[in-house]
Amino acid sequence: MADLNSLKNILAANNYKLTSQRKQILKVLLDSQGEHLSAEDIYEILKEDNPGIGLATVYRTLELFCELGLVQELDFDEERKRYEVEGEGAHHHHLICLNCNKIIEFNDEILEDFEQNLQQEYNFEVTEHKMKFYGYCKDCKE
Repeated sequence: MADLNSLKNILAANNYKLTSQRKQILKVLLDSQGEHLSAEDIYEILKEDNPGIGLATVYRTLELFCELGLVQELDFDEERKRYEVEGEGAHHHHLICLNCNKIIEFNDEILEDFEQNLQQEYNFEVTEHKMKFYGYCKDCKE
């Protein structure tokens, strides 16, 4: 699991400083406990204690973090992207409720085995995959 010190080391290795604003954004992401936050969500959380931070700063910082591999940008086919700290838990996939937009993370070894089989059968190196399933969560089905 990623922590602030390991993320700080990655920034330093790429000649970036952990400014107070970058630190605050990372802390919000680390404290989100699996919630997939948008730039706007992060901005709303931060502006209460730091009214000087701007939404543009949050966007630029998230872009930098994605470039450095600190944060992963997630596209759930909404108007806005969402973010999570890279390496938070095992590789996982997402179930997306079409009614309430709830996002549920899951990991399935069958999918990992499927990927391995694809690589072997087609002599193809998979470097990344993203899987999303759409439907209705337990609450919305009832």
